[in-house]
Amino acid sequence: MSTADPVLVEIVEGTLASVEREVETAIARTARSPMIRDAHDFRAGIHDARLRKLTGRSYSALVQPVVRDFPIAEMNPGDVFFHNDVYLSEGGIGHLPDLCVTVPVFHEGAVVAFVQAFGHHDDIGGAVPGSMPSHARSVFEEGLMVPPIRLWDRGVPNRAALTIMTRNSRMPDSLAGDLDAECSACLMGARRLAELFARYGREAVEACFDAIIANTAETFRRELLAKIPEGVHVWEDYAEHDGVDPPRLHAQRITLTVDHSAAAPLVIDFTGTSPQARGPINHAGDYADGVFLKKWLAPILRNLADTPERMAELDVNEGVVPLIGMRFPEKGTLLTPIFPAPTNARTFVILRLLGVLAGVLAKATGGRMPADQETIRYTGVHGTGADGAPYLMREVLGGGSGGRWYADGEDTVHVVPDSRNIPVEFAESRWPLRVERLGLARDSGGPGLHRGGLGYDKHVRMLRDASFMSIADRSILSCWGVNGGRAGRPFSVEIEGRVMEGLVDDAPVRAGEVIRVRTTGGGGWGCPLDRDPEAVAADVRDGKVSPESARDDYGVVLRLSGGSGGPDAPGGYGRAGLVDLAEFADGPPVDAEATALRRARLRAALPGTASFFDRGPGFPSLSGGLPYAEVDLG
Repeated sequence: MSTADPVLVEIVEGTLASVEREVETAIARTARSPMIRDAHDFRAGIHDARLRKLTGRSYSALVQPVVRDFPIAEMNPGDVFFHNDVYLSEGGIGHLPDLCVTVPVFHEGAVVAFVQAFGHHDDIGGAVPGSMPSHARSVFEEGLMVPPIRLWDRGVPNRAALTIMTRNSRMPDSLAGDLDAECSACLMGARRLAELFARYGREAVEACFDAIIANTAETFRRELLAKIPEGVHVWEDYAEHDGVDPPRLHAQRITLTVDHSAAAPLVIDFTGTSPQARGPINHAGDYADGVFLKKWLAPILRNLADTPERMAELDVNEGVVPLIGMRFPEKGTLLTPIFPAPTNARTFVILRLLGVLAGVLAKATGGRMPADQETIRYTGVHGTGADGAPYLMREVLGGGSGGRWYADGEDTVHVVPDSRNIPVEFAESRWPLRVERLGLARDSGGPGLHRGGLGYDKHVRMLRDASFMSIADRSILSCWGVNGGRAGRPFSVEIEGRVMEGLVDDAPVRAGEVIRVRTTGGGGWGCPLDRDPEAVAADVRDGKVSPESARDDYGVVLRLSGGSGGPDAPGGYGRAGLVDLAEFADGPPVDAEATALRRARLRAALPGTASFFDRGPGFPSLSGGLPYAEVDLG
């Protein structure tokens, strides 16, 4: 094995990042569906001939299923491979709307790398528009399953296969346009990488690949893993419903064993995870030794970096894989479902696993991890437009991120890199609706020394009769707070006073009715009674916290004009509904004496045995009245 030139390593690493971004930019500019073009719910990745992911700006699917079914020696320049079959993806695809294209890169007649893109598409068939039936009991209800196939052969598209896929979609034009964009972008990326190999030679470039991966492994081991105390640490969290059975706690448990002398310093054991659900919240993760889940979970470790700036510099590539061992329970659990268990709402599990790892690390490190967040849920409407054609408006609305040991959480975060809500102007010009409000959901962030980020507050008035759909968790169980922080507000939807559940396929909405969506706020970090009163006053001024929450959750009494009622009246001095908070340039003034008295009373009322985590008021409704789980105690 040759030694990599450190200067060339920087050049190659920069080229990989540039090619990945160029592929994603090309897809965004040429795709047709709103989910890909406008919401940006897709990502690209670059892998070497040993199937190792080289780039770390985003997570991606796996090349393993393609190579399993099409040996590298049988691949040709111009080939494009396609798959979306969850159970034949080696764990890289979570649900059928995620379509994946893979293009081999050639140099001197040999495969030297792969460029891949996968994203969430509008519709791939199935029982409901959008291919995400919330009450599915089988993957056969969720859409067309395609195992790895050669979609393009030596540059020639397989028209029969493309016709089958578009025929099974309710949105055939956008599906065809998206696939063409993704295939063309990956072929372009393959040409760019071939130029890299032609310029520097295969041996030198592959030596740089080895160095890039080794550098990541060493950085994570030295800067991050070393901060986790050795020992065994256990925690669990829950999904709340599966769309079929009544709401209950669906546990996802992690037992984390830390041994810094071992080849894999971290071992993540999922034993104790609940049995597979009858509804679609399962995730097929126990394939290829869990390599997808290792790369999916590893970004949580970056929170252990010395500074936020250093955290932002750390990418996750294949270098993290040998550092993490995984142990899966037997077949038949939420993480090891048996075909044909439905999976379209698998975000309930894989997003929750991010929080479970963060929680177990918070226990291990004395709270040096952020509180919880829930930043993916699907909401939208479908129906028939004025032209008689069917339409589907669906978007991934983010939520607030958790408060951190050094700062508040961020507002309206989207976990998929570069993803976003659908622009209002585009939505109103394309679909029969009017967006009457798109803002921050006041009081949604969990109170804390460092407050949780806020979720969305979105109001949509329908101009024609339609059906509302939602695939959302955290409508009962809140995003948890940690180390004395309080839970955020849960997800909620109301249609003219009618409260919707988190899993809905086709709730009727009449023309003129308003859909009100509030997404989750992140959990708080640290005791809210320790938050700087002036910071609370600034939050009230900015509309992030109400005067009532300032008083009741933070113990901060404000002097507001427009009425008075003493420090124990709602809102402190003054009633928020009668004042214009904009008149206070630096936030309404704090009554220091009344605040000190109020905080002393609230501290005296705190429970003697405090849980390290606060799961919010919804947890007892599903736990048989228990205020916290046994694993929550620090």
